Amino acid sequence: MQALRRTVSALCLTALIMAAFLVFRATAASPPPAEATVLIVNAQLADGTGAPLRSAALRVRGGHIAAIGDLSPAPGETVIDARGLVLAPGFIDIHNHSLEGLETDPVAETQISQGITTAIQGPDGDSPWPIAPWIAARRAHPAAMNVAVLAGHATIRKQVMGKDFKRVATPAEIEKMAQLTWKAMNEGAIGLSSGLEYEVGSYSNTAELIAMARSAAEHGGFYSTHIRDEADKAFDALAEEIEIGKQARIPVDHSHIKLGTVGVWGKAAEYIHVVEEARKDGVDFLADCYPYDAWNSKIKVIVPNKQYEDPKSVEKALYDMGGADALAITEFKPNPAYAGHTLAELAKARKISPVQMYIRIIREGDAAGTEAAVIGHSMIEKDIKLFYQQPWVMVSSDGGIGAAHPRGAGTFPRVLGRFVREKQWFTLAEGVRKMTSLPAQRLGWSDRGTLREGAVADLVLFNPATILDRSTFEKPQEISVGVEKVFVNGILVWSEGKATGATPGLVITR
Repeated sequence: MQALRRTVSALCLTALIMAAFLVFRATAASPPPAEATVLIVNAQLADGTGAPLRSAALRVRGGHIAAIGDLSPAPGETVIDARGLVLAPGFIDIHNHSLEGLETDPVAETQISQGITTAIQGPDGDSPWPIAPWIAARRAHPAAMNVAVLAGHATIRKQVMGKDFKRVATPAEIEKMAQLTWKAMNEGAIGLSSGLEYEVGSYSNTAELIAMARSAAEHGGFYSTHIRDEADKAFDALAEEIEIGKQARIPVDHSHIKLGTVGVWGKAAEYIHVVEEARKDGVDFLADCYPYDAWNSKIKVIVPNKQYEDPKSVEKALYDMGGADALAITEFKPNPAYAGHTLAELAKARKISPVQMYIRIIREGDAAGTEAAVIGHSMIEKDIKLFYQQPWVMVSSDGGIGAAHPRGAGTFPRVLGRFVREKQWFTLAEGVRKMTSLPAQRLGWSDRGTLREGAVADLVLFNPATILDRSTFEKPQEISVGVEKVFVNGILVWSEGKATGATPGLVITR
């Protein structure tokens, strides 16, 4: 009897083990839960590497790409039929101005509608300070897109020099700036940015920038720079940038590469040659570029010698950029009526010369402690095309949420619609590479920027036949067309022409 009980117990135990094994095997072999996965089928994949497009299905699970290939839908799985569409990694905007916009418009429709899933903040030397509280605030109130932040050279310079910044810094002051750069990197900044054409940064010398860039480099950061001159002295400014990269041993991103005055128009090939020689010499040099012949900045930037009320200096500045018709006011708080008019139009209405009108705007701004925001049409398509065709040039907007320039809402669809489809400057695969893996390379990110198993599921699904910008200088907030769906960290944030309202964006640090 006892032997029988032992036999029965053994049989029961064996049955339980077999049942458990069968349950485990069934669980392991069964498809993932339907609510946790999305399968995108019939898409043409532009994987971000520049390789030719290929047909494949892609599964998203848990915020990552779970599988790519010949995949069948699991029972109950959400399936998106992407026939006729291109699936690409989310676009990374390496030069974005949305610091204020992230506070007021975290859904960021103008950004996600063009496929941007990550936007780098703090360019041109102007960043939040301190860095740590800004990162904490963004994590507490996330946006629809991911963000990361650069430490601003001018921001740090002001911490050290206060209002006494119109001079070369002392060695002791430079050391303090380098220490604050170190602090910013420790708090989560991903690099150092400078805006050397602007008021605070323009008084620095090369030694100051090398010291700060070294601090950023020691933390694996990169150097993003709006160089000292994009006009007649553009070649001198490029040489300084290369020297900073060499001496600090830091990767470089040349912000919004351009040649912005009559004297250097048509010299893109010479400029590119200088960059190529530096790259051969070991400088890790990339550049970004926005797809417009017009820039957006402050009115003083056009007068490089800072003699803003000297008629001869102003006259030369206006000539160099192509005339008073090429400069339009977008915002001026002391006199809002100026907005929407060119300098030539304002001068004619007041029966004064454009030079006199410029000086009047400067004086009115100085009296109010502000400066007019302007758009200047001062680049030529020949140069823009040649820059964009370089394999080391990325796409960036230099815009952002609420931007007064159409690049804020239209940059990425404009490149894919006008430069790729219409003008055929480069292939669609190459265009996507310039928006994805190339900026990811500069940022040092291996988990974003390409379509591969295990990568973060930042994804853009767009129609290559219809994608196009609609924003204009008159209506800069117009939403682009052709982007069908956008996923950020595996969550759908844009679908069927509108935002879903989800805000799954992360703050990415080193």
